[in-house]
Amino acid sequence: MASFKTYLTESYTELVHKVSWPTWKDLQSSSIVVLVAALLVSLIIFLMDYVFGVQNMGDTNPWKGLLGFIYKLIG
Repeated sequence: MASFKTYLTESYTELVHKVSWPTWKDLQSSSIVVLVAALLVSLIIFLMDYVFGVQNMGDTNPWKGLLGFIYKLIG
């Protein structure tokens, strides 16, 4: 039990005195960078999905994507 208490004490000391926490401004700017990067990646994935087409959308969707167009030419 003494080693667990030592562990908690040392962990607390490290988190309070040794860790350098970001400022609120740094945290906000980092969050904005992550948000913009996530939006860009999701937009790229959406565009790739749209261009190459989704094959499981049924016959109601006339756009089968680039792959659907190629399959229609071949087959």
